[in-house]
Amino acid sequence: MSRPLLRSDQGQTLPIYIWLTGILLFAAFAFFAFAQAASARNGAQSAADAAALAAAQDSRDELVRGLTEAVGTDDHWLDWFDGDKFQGAGASAAADRLAAANDSTVQGGAQPTVVNGFPGYRVEIQTRYTVGKSIIPGTESRHATAHATAVIEPRCTFAADADPKKPVKLDCDGRIVNIDPGNFHSDDLPDASVLFSVHLAE
Repeated sequence: MSRPLLRSDQGQTLPIYIWLTGILLFAAFAFFAFAQAASARNGAQSAADAAALAAAQDSRDELVRGLTEAVGTDDHWLDWFDGDKFQGAGASAAADRLAAANDSTVQGGAQPTVVNGFPGYRVEIQTRYTVGKSIIPGTESRHATAHATAVIEPRCTFAADADPKKPVKLDCDGRIVNIDPGNFHSDDLPDASVLFSVHLAE
């Protein structure tokens, strides 16, 4: 009597084994699909962050060029330290270059914005690559998107009664920079990163 029972047990076990194997395979494919999507999102966010920072850094460089030209020739040269006296003509091109380097495309250019009083840019990107084929329908044609905002924050302060026609002492987050408009050379200014910080706002 034991042999028929054994065959009966084996007959019941096989469908359960197939069913469990199917569930495990589905779970594995589902996990892989979610991993693909997460990887695409992370790549998109990295591209957006890089593009936004590039746009803000381009305008920071413009600020420093304008400041360099203004010292000694413009009585309002101290106003450049407000950090908003830029046109931003090269911001979108800079964002495009960094997005392309990350296999992505900027949507609508770098958009000027202000966050907590600091000027900057918001950038939205779409990856050129797709999520890829998976058990989830449509992923093979779906592109990841992301956005980021970067701002330009002034780092230097000076006395409220500073005379732009006389030597001015700047305190740039603890680093002292002395500017004499009557005897100014472009190399008197430190690196742009000392004068203005560029960072992500969100």
